[in-house]
Amino acid sequence: MSDLQGLRAWITGASSGIGEATAKLLAEQGAEVIVSARRKERLSELAKQIGESKVVVKPVNVTDRAAMEALGSELESLGGIDILVNNAGIMPLAPMLEGRVDEWEQMIDVNLKGLLYAIRAVLPGMASRKRGHILNLGSVAGRVTFPGSAVYCGTKFGVRAISDALRKEALHYGVRVTDIEPGAVATELHESIGHQGSREAVTGEGGFYAPGADILQPQDIAQAILYAVSQPKRVAVNEVLVRPFIQEM
Repeated sequence: MSDLQGLRAWITGASSGIGEATAKLLAEQGAEVIVSARRKERLSELAKQIGESKVVVKPVNVTDRAAMEALGSELESLGGIDILVNNAGIMPLAPMLEGRVDEWEQMIDVNLKGLLYAIRAVLPGMASRKRGHILNLGSVAGRVTFPGSAVYCGTKFGVRAISDALRKEALHYGVRVTDIEPGAVATELHESIGHQGSREAVTGEGGFYAPGADILQPQDIAQAILYAVSQPKRVAVNEVLVRPFIQEM
């Protein structure tokens, strides 16, 4: 058992993929986990897998500011959050010329505003206790761009900027901040791509999500998160960039 025993971790986007794998791993390492997502039935099933005594299910849509504020207040009343894994995100890729403004707004709402709402929900409590760790799920797409990714990459470049600026503020009140930057991971993320050409580019032959592609698994990123939160107080892991071995970009 690691030094996560007795700590409380809140994981957004926990109904599948990286969030689900992280909830399981942190619980195995002794943390009490609060799991959030929109899909309550998925969260309930996850709680059964982990063990209901180790997990608290709190369904929420991260884009709902009022609901996030209310949940933050509730979690603070229960003793506060030691670890925030800001994982919720979507990736409906499409060329800019398509003008899919609704999708642009969804990405900004989930990937940036949702992330900020979660930070706002936990940061005052962490600062008052002078301890805590915020881990934001960025992406390799916060460092490089590719066709069809302008808005998605814009949000992930934003996650990287928010994380670094917050790190410089938060170190003065004992809170650590880490930007976790995965490459291609075998999750449901690409299923939000409605534009046929963009979907084929990533799922067809040569694409990151092509059948049989040897890409990262959710548990690989969960291990990176565990590495970051398990360091002694003197150590700040500010960025963790993890690509599949086969990924050049």
